[in-house]
Amino acid sequence: MKKFVCLHGHFYQPPRENPWTGEVDEEPSAAPFHDWNERIAKECYEANVRAPLLNAKGEASGFVNNYELISFDIGPTLLSWLKRKSPVTYRAILEADKLSAAANGGHGNAIAQVYNHIILPLANKRDKLTQVLWGIADFEYHYGRKPEGMWLSEAAVDHESLKILADCGIRFTILAPHQAKRTRRVGFASRWKALHHESVDPRHSYRLWLEGGHQFHVFFYDAPISQSIAFQGLLHNGDQLVHRLMNAFSHHDHAPEQLVSSAVDGETFGHHHRFGEMAVAYGLKKIRDHRLAQLTNYAAFLDQNGSDWEADIHENSSWSCAHGIERWRSDCGCRMNHEEGWNQKWRAILREALDQLKESIDRLYEQKGGELLKDPWSARNDYIRVMLERGENTRRRFLSRNARRALKPEEELAVWSLLEAQKFGLFMYTSCGWFFDEISGIEPVQVMRFAYRALELMQPFSRTALEPGLVRILEKAKSNIPGMGTGKDVFEKFVKPAREVRVGV
Repeated sequence: MKKFVCLHGHFYQPPRENPWTGEVDEEPSAAPFHDWNERIAKECYEANVRAPLLNAKGEASGFVNNYELISFDIGPTLLSWLKRKSPVTYRAILEADKLSAAANGGHGNAIAQVYNHIILPLANKRDKLTQVLWGIADFEYHYGRKPEGMWLSEAAVDHESLKILADCGIRFTILAPHQAKRTRRVGFASRWKALHHESVDPRHSYRLWLEGGHQFHVFFYDAPISQSIAFQGLLHNGDQLVHRLMNAFSHHDHAPEQLVSSAVDGETFGHHHRFGEMAVAYGLKKIRDHRLAQLTNYAAFLDQNGSDWEADIHENSSWSCAHGIERWRSDCGCRMNHEEGWNQKWRAILREALDQLKESIDRLYEQKGGELLKDPWSARNDYIRVMLERGENTRRRFLSRNARRALKPEEELAVWSLLEAQKFGLFMYTSCGWFFDEISGIEPVQVMRFAYRALELMQPFSRTALEPGLVRILEKAKSNIPGMGTGKDVFEKFVKPAREVRVGV
């Protein structure tokens, strides 16, 4: 039996920039740092490009770039922030991907991510496609190659989303074991086996057959190991990590190869667990140097070993909600803290408010955009190029591809306003807005800021005021904090003041 090991880190922060200034506002809860991006960058992203190896005296005897050893995805909006604010870390990550590709038959450790971390099963097909295409384009821009895999936000999955991934050239994704519905060995007359909670064997890759005959692949990570890494202190000792990984191989499975893999938030390595990056560096280097197993990534494993198993998934499931995808639209009970008397009924109301606004934004965009652009929705997909490189030449090329005709200056300005409104209309669905417990938290406030900016950009194209409808629904959402009031009060207190510093589109 050939043994393979793969640790995956999902590195992600929501877009935190003030939509009027393009810069991250001060976040006091991140003190002594200016904001949470800066704090986590220091504790995790930077730490993992230079993780120290300690000798018997506790002295650093060398350093490891963990991104060369692990599979990883980094949120596109986070990666763009790193490029601007932490360029040394950014370059080290890209270099690690190149080195890992050289070591793994051309398959780099990095995989793509849904652009701004929306819950795909809750989006319409058009928005799903844009999020996937933007994620792919962003990956190609930074890494200089096509992505083979894509991380789904919160591992939230449905068959339509997987079909879109496959249509766009993505070969695989990574899911939690409880998302596997049934499996069978590939072969004539092979029977499906229904699965109970987390009973799928995570040591194999699995094929999925999608509508239209598309073949896709899924890896299910080892849940007990991942839980131990994330929540049970397995990163306190590198030797314990090695022991746990190596003991996960089965001696009763006669397959010629087995893969032991875990998937956790990348922030686990150094931010959630201080010095966690050191345990990863020590443990994986020991596995590699002592040839206990072959370090790999998912694309390399798939290329080298293929798949002898087939699987189907639970529709509308995720890795972080026991109720499927309800955490992002209802008071399902999933939350961070269990404060007495608190509830999350505001989640449904926030989504209702944004859905109503999005419907108006999209209708107006299609009407006005249709007058100026050949295909407004194709143009939105193409807008990622302008988002990545905002120079005048990029804009000129965009208009030459997408404009119906030569546009007047005021019409060009209208195009940029319409497209920026679409961008923020997608940003307002960033998953963190619903993940936590309280509507006045920085994450729900941020998605409301995106909504307000989108509203503001679209208002010139609407005959009726858009803000009253948004606020009317938000007023139904009750804060859990005494004196905080409703979603309307949160909007007035924390969202509107963010637009005091104005910049052009």
